[in-house]
Amino acid sequence: EIGYLPFSQEEAKLFFQVIAKRYEKSAMILTSNLPFGQWDQTFAGDAALTSAMLGRILHHSHVVQIKGESYRLRQKRKAGVIAEANPE
Repeated sequence: EIGYLPFSQEEAKLFFQVIAKRYEKSAMILTSNLPFGQWDQTFAGDAALTSAMLGRILHHSHVVQIKGESYRLRQKRKAGVIAEANPE
């Protein structure tokens, strides 16, 4: 889950190395709730590193955007564990 927790500068560099080594060699599946324009905030504010990483990630990629309520929360609402999102 890219963006759930921020990366330190060292962690961002290590993650970039993983992406770079796998680039055009192996498939990857990455998830994130953040738009790509906000990924630099996750990677220690390093816009250059993030841009280079996104270039490798997005080249030959299939991006799937899913909009809507969280599946997990919807199940809990059905079970009555949490309140409805928009009670009317």
